[in-house]
Amino acid sequence: MASGKLSPRQKMINLMYLVFIAMLALTMSKKVLTSFGRVYEDLKSSVELTKQKNAQLLSELSAKAQEQPEKYADKFKDAQSLNQLTVDFQSYLDKFEKDLFKKYGQDPAKPDYESLDKGFKLDEIFFKGEGLTKTGKEFLDKVNQYKKSLLEFAQKYGDEAAVQRIQKRFNTDPVKLKGGGKIDWMHYTFEDFPAIASLTNMARLESNAVNSENELLSSMFQSQLKSDVSFKNYQAVVLLDKSAFFPNERVKGKVVLGRYDQTMTFEKAVINGKEVSAEQMQNGQVLVDLPAGNPGDKDLKGFLEFKEGDSLVKLPFEYTYSVIPMPNSAVISADKMNVVYKGVENPLSISVPGIPDNKVKVSIPGANFKKVKPGHYLVNVTNYKGRNIEIVVSWKLPNGQTKTDRKTFRVKNIPAPLGTISGQDGYVKLPKRNIEIGTVGAKLSNFVFDVKLIVTSFDFKAPGQPTIHVNGTRLNQRAKSALRRVRKGQTVQIFNIKAKLQGAGSYKLPKTAPVIIEISN
Repeated sequence: MASGKLSPRQKMINLMYLVFIAMLALTMSKKVLTSFGRVYEDLKSSVELTKQKNAQLLSELSAKAQEQPEKYADKFKDAQSLNQLTVDFQSYLDKFEKDLFKKYGQDPAKPDYESLDKGFKLDEIFFKGEGLTKTGKEFLDKVNQYKKSLLEFAQKYGDEAAVQRIQKRFNTDPVKLKGGGKIDWMHYTFEDFPAIASLTNMARLESNAVNSENELLSSMFQSQLKSDVSFKNYQAVVLLDKSAFFPNERVKGKVVLGRYDQTMTFEKAVINGKEVSAEQMQNGQVLVDLPAGNPGDKDLKGFLEFKEGDSLVKLPFEYTYSVIPMPNSAVISADKMNVVYKGVENPLSISVPGIPDNKVKVSIPGANFKKVKPGHYLVNVTNYKGRNIEIVVSWKLPNGQTKTDRKTFRVKNIPAPLGTISGQDGYVKLPKRNIEIGTVGAKLSNFVFDVKLIVTSFDFKAPGQPTIHVNGTRLNQRAKSALRRVRKGQTVQIFNIKAKLQGAGSYKLPKTAPVIIEISN
């Protein structure tokens, strides 16, 4: 098109073609920048979503550590450390990106991606000739240190697949060039690129960080959780309507799994050598209905068979009951639980089948108790020193003979409370204002009694600042001042919460679990 002698008209046409091609190239460049911006936004949204999932998982693990400390306490501490490392790393990258937007005169909330086509400002921040500036070295050190910490967690819990993923996601080794030679990772990743491309690479590091945390949290606890819910850890339990029967009565009750599930279905159920009918297997239960027989001890045994994956699991059960001519055992049961707790009045129902209440006498050595109505008692074991307590019941038979029965109950302390801020416990995400005006409290999760806990004091800890002791249930001025210096994305802790049980006198509760709060704005 440009060879030979051209007329003025042809020269003009050629010039117009060149201008047209340049315009196409410019339009394509702007579209590419906008596409990078959309990828950046998607990555940031994904980061926030994964952070929420990680926070929820951490909260659930906190509850597990409270319920079963021997299984989960150490792992939960590791999970907290991992979460804090990720929060700090992701917050560092997020702040770096916002500062870079501002250097280009952009509002981080509403940037114009098409104007982020030059990379010279980031080059000035990161590079000094063929080397790195102080900021560039700091950035590289942050990535490498975070990678090192992740690998320690992955190796501790034996997750080889996670080790390989982390090595790949945070690989900062020099890059081999096609034409030969090598170039360091920082220059290869960030030098001479449009600013939006570099911002997208930083957001990708954020996404890799929160996803790696999620995978490691799952790796830490997946095997334990899988073991806990496996059918092989269930037990078949025989629940008869009562433990003793008169002659000519029918023995009625049910056989269920220890972890009862109404959706459970059985392949087969056998009781005393006889397979039960389909009608007797309902809602995860096997209904028992057979003759009691003559007086004496009777065995009820068999097995339940069900599918687990591609295999059949058979769980045996065995139970002994008595057929008696006259009552010779008391029926003693806790109204709400199988144990009695210190610090509260425990309701007990005590009766003997066929014997009037006025002929039944109750004795509980070492405990305070009172009868509130026929067959119902309130027992207080707050000052009881032992681990088990014996309840003695005696009664007179119609023929004048006196019978005695004893039952042993476990004595337990009230479980450790959970600390709360504005009613929320575990790991929460709140604005500073909500923390300033929020009330610090304590609660007992899923406790069988309706009790009230009173908080008298707590400690407040902000990153890089001394611990502040607070009397009462709200932050004092020193704590509020410390809170105002905390940045978005950082976490503060409310711990050493002193709580007492209303109406329980000098009874001391176990240590209250702390509250971890991520600052949202």
